[in-house]
Amino acid sequence: MRNIEDLQEELEKTKLAYQMARQMSQFKATFLAKTSHEIRSPLSSLIGLHQLILSDLCDSPQEQKEFINQAYNSALKLMKLIDEIIAVSKVECGTNQLNYESLSIAAIMAEVYNLTHLQAANRNLKLNIIAPETDLKVYADHRSLVQLILNLIDGGINLMEEGQIKVTTFPIVESQNICVEIELNCFGESWQETPSNNKSAPSNSLEEIAAIAQQIDLSPNMKLLLSQTLLEAMGGNLELLDLSSQDKPLTRIILTCKEAPQ
Repeated sequence: MRNIEDLQEELEKTKLAYQMARQMSQFKATFLAKTSHEIRSPLSSLIGLHQLILSDLCDSPQEQKEFINQAYNSALKLMKLIDEIIAVSKVECGTNQLNYESLSIAAIMAEVYNLTHLQAANRNLKLNIIAPETDLKVYADHRSLVQLILNLIDGGINLMEEGQIKVTTFPIVESQNICVEIELNCFGESWQETPSNNKSAPSNSLEEIAAIAQQIDLSPNMKLLLSQTLLEAMGGNLELLDLSSQDKPLTRIILTCKEAPQ
């Protein structure tokens, strides 16, 4: 017969497995709900745009052609967003295998800077990516790591009105991990906000709906969720800290990545 200690140990393992399964179930439900919301709003705008065109509310054939072209381009953007969500979902479910390799943090950050500095400059924001003092290397999938950092910086740019985006990297010696800190001048709670469905409400203005359709993009909240999913799939961790005071917004996003084996 098994002794009491063996039974207690087995019971603890069962409880842990149950808790992990429950957390995963809650995560998948939240992911699905947020994904549905992200897609529904821009899709409603596109439907509204086509409804007004079909109602012959354009002033001329040229204007009708212009709005049809805008709707087409917006549909392509929406398809790209859906593809990104599907790709992350496949990684999270394990159907898409990640290509792990030793990656130079300095090279990754140089790539991120090249892809984001013009966007920041267009919003009069300063992008300050500080190169690590040593040649740090992470063990990760190149495309996924770049994409998740881009998502976070892009989400921060959308939330900021002024200030700077500061990115620093340093090793965590005791755990053999690499830490990437992203500081942004925005309130932490703004990352948790879900876009309102008011944008998709019926409108009599063709120009208004066309403008909304042109702004199709993932919300900062969804970008944060996708980044967290990608990082956790690679064995890392994401933490968001709201360090804001009443009149000074400040958010710090901490990414913990696996250090490449020597």
